[in-house]
Amino acid sequence: MFKKLETGQLISALWMFVLLNIIFRDIHQFVLKSHLEMLLTGYYDGILITEELMLLGGFLALVPISMMLFSLVLTRAFARPLNFAGVLITAGTFATSPPTDMDDVLHLTVTLLAMAVILWRAWNWPREAAAA
Repeated sequence: MFKKLETGQLISALWMFVLLNIIFRDIHQFVLKSHLEMLLTGYYDGILITEELMLLGGFLALVPISMMLFSLVLTRAFARPLNFAGVLITAGTFATSPPTDMDDVLHLTVTLLAMAVILWRAWNWPREAAAA
């Protein structure tokens, strides 16, 4: 029923799935009046939005983006530990902003499940793939 993908291809596709969930959840928030009003004040949940905070956000967004590429082009020896680190960093950011409504819970749950599969597949990455 499912097409068999190489481990790196599957992990890359899962990172794209994670990234799209994160992006859609963020875009979805922009339709809320309260969210827009908060952003216009320069504070988000009581935190001042600074250039440094925006830079940190840019770095955190680059993690899943980079992992899509790295999972495809790096060998197993490099890609496995990077995937573990990528999941830890990405999942760790969710701890700083817990879900506030039901759609946030949905996106968080789906994203965490996808990252659990990434960890599982990276952990069980066949050694034969290293020679290819």
